[in-house]
Amino acid sequence: MNIHLSAAPLETQLNRHDDMLSVHEIRLADMDLRFQVLETASYNGTLIWKIRDYKRRKQEAVAAKTLSLYSQPFYTGYFGYKMCARVYLNGDGMGKGTHLSLFFVVMRGEYDALLPWPFKQKVTLMLMDQGPSRKHLGDAFKPDPNSSSFRRPAAEMNIASGCPLFVSQSVLETGSYIKDDTIFIKVTVDTSDLPDP
Repeated sequence: MNIHLSAAPLETQLNRHDDMLSVHEIRLADMDLRFQVLETASYNGTLIWKIRDYKRRKQEAVAAKTLSLYSQPFYTGYFGYKMCARVYLNGDGMGKGTHLSLFFVVMRGEYDALLPWPFKQKVTLMLMDQGPSRKHLGDAFKPDPNSSSFRRPAAEMNIASGCPLFVSQSVLETGSYIKDDTIFIKVTVDTSDLPDP
């Protein structure tokens, strides 16, 4: 008994397998990214953000290729506020071209329905000095309860709030804030007066 197998269905099957493989590859890359975010996620209201390749990223900001960078999300607790930081290495607004601008962003979280709004925790933004003197540069603010930046987020992120003139680029680039082409930014949110959900 002669069985004639046509090549077309086999080719279709192979193409289908190729498609499925690329779907799996995308899923794996997505999961890899999620694990990276989970590994660096902090649940105590403190973010330490390591920004590598400072020179290249700064050049990209100057060339208007990538104006700003977002940090990984961090939280005030497992069921707390979800937040991140946003930095403009070549400045934003009043700081454009002269300063590093640093902002704080309230993000939409899983447990927002259980949290008090507007967000009113004190926020401290800091550029870490990597030299022995540890002269960290910092600024702190209490959120303005009337600002849309601190209302319960309706979109993925609220409008960023912070310091367009956070640190001048001349100070940043002459001190010991950059080591091995890397800077560290620290954001601390006061969680001491937060009620448990």
